[in-house]
Amino acid sequence: MSHIVTVIVDIRDLDAVKSACQRLGLKEPVRGKTMLFNTEAEGLLVELPEWDYPIVLDLSAGKIQYDNYGGQWGDEKYLDCFKQAYSAEKARLEAWKMGYSVTEQPLEDGSIKLVINAGGAA
Repeated sequence: MSHIVTVIVDIRDLDAVKSACQRLGLKEPVRGKTMLFNTEAEGLLVELPEWDYPIVLDLSAGKIQYDNYGGQWGDEKYLDCFKQAYSAEKARLEAWKMGYSVTEQPLEDGSIKLVINAGGAA
């Protein structure tokens, strides 16, 4: 039986963030402070490709802070890719904790299909 799931990303898991960065070939995230144009932000810093400023993750609140100046300082598609990778990695980690296997299939539109099998680990 299949189920369609819509994910609203609430970023709180450090291991899933690290796995998403690794999956996308990004630098390891670091804790710190940074300027987002003229505002200081503190949290877990993730550098996205072709972005002038890093995104700043507040894992305790599940929030993302960033300034891409309406796309002029960073293409939103890279943020979308990060959120998708985080969601997939978080789902994978949670499934594995319950002993489920996970397979992934990239789709033509750039989305991915995760199949979680409760029958056992892959």
